[in-house]
Amino acid sequence: MLIHSSSQLLTLAGGPQRGHALGSLGIIEKGAVLVRDEKILAVGTTDELKAAYPDEPTLDAGGCVVMPGFVDPHTHLIWAGDRANEFEMKMGGMAYLDILAAGGGIISTVKATRTASLEMLIAQTRPRILRMFAHGTTTAEAKTGYGLQTATELRLLKALLALDDESPLDLAITFLGAHAIAPEYKENPQGYVDEVSNTMLPMLKSWWETHAPRLPLPFVDVFCENKAFDLAQSRQILTKAKELGFPLKIHADEFDNLGGASLAAELGAASADHLVKTSDADILALAKSDTVAVSLPCTPFGLAECQYTPAKKIIEADAFLALATDCNPGTTWNESMQFVIALACRAMKLTPAQAIAASTINSAHAIRRADSIGSIEAGKDADILILSVPDYRQLGYRYGTNLVKQVIKRGRVYSVDMGYYRTA
Repeated sequence: MLIHSSSQLLTLAGGPQRGHALGSLGIIEKGAVLVRDEKILAVGTTDELKAAYPDEPTLDAGGCVVMPGFVDPHTHLIWAGDRANEFEMKMGGMAYLDILAAGGGIISTVKATRTASLEMLIAQTRPRILRMFAHGTTTAEAKTGYGLQTATELRLLKALLALDDESPLDLAITFLGAHAIAPEYKENPQGYVDEVSNTMLPMLKSWWETHAPRLPLPFVDVFCENKAFDLAQSRQILTKAKELGFPLKIHADEFDNLGGASLAAELGAASADHLVKTSDADILALAKSDTVAVSLPCTPFGLAECQYTPAKKIIEADAFLALATDCNPGTTWNESMQFVIALACRAMKLTPAQAIAASTINSAHAIRRADSIGSIEAGKDADILILSVPDYRQLGYRYGTNLVKQVIKRGRVYSVDMGYYRTA
């Protein structure tokens, strides 16, 4: 299939973008893409590729922007129930960590999720995946973390594997048993840390090798924060995970600067996420590493807070910056990377080009898939968007609507209609 006659083809070619290189879109005016066998075969101008492949079936982009599919590298996609009541409490002035300490927050969702069957978890998560896909996300990271006990965490993993098999959207799975201290260990936090390190992680590896032997091991993540896991506890869990061969991620500096970003850099984690209260020293540590700084601007927005990731400092330090939705039931139930881009432009002062790069090639690097997705280059998966607009700057400029017209996932075309997709 030859996708031709775009107004702008955003290739994002050349790999993940550090520092001031962020925003290099690799634009080809009136560009075209040749797709075969789920892969991108050639990229060039419409005239060049039409001349080189005159007999190829075609898809006319109609003078619209063609770009890579969005990659969402941080979501809590699978849960049961909702927390609309807690939103009202937060808007009334109650702090998020105080709600958590009182048994709400994550623990509230844990209670609902523990009682949910596998079928219920799949049924409640499926519409979120479909909305993500319809808004242009072709790959998303998805965490467990609302079980906080081995049986439920494994049930969440089983549901995510099933959803990955059935959905056009690809999932990069993360184990987040260390999302909060399990309620059974409220008076013995270290006991739960030991449970995660010494029981859950070895059991996870054995379970994964039996149930998903052809897939790479999932990421292991930890919520490094006051009233969650302190720096020493986070180090214990992540060090054990690394010893077992798991790739790493970390939640860090959402509310307090504990040094989690530096720990991530030290241990070679794929990413350190949130990074609202991150110190200059931690930013420098990230810049000296291959660990991606993943900003989640919808989270402070969802909490009605005014402090966001210091994106400019991260760029000045020459680190990798990516964007994600953090889709979750408590702080930001949002499935649209388009809204993330619009918010990052306003709250973090990114340009539309920088925000797009942070949502494609750099976010692919944050889940260590930049070799296969995140840009439009020969040899990569044919994960491509056709927008309904002729200028990429409409992303960021507009919000609250869906600018995706068609999604091409591994060469298969889906048309978007009223926020959902249908096979074209």
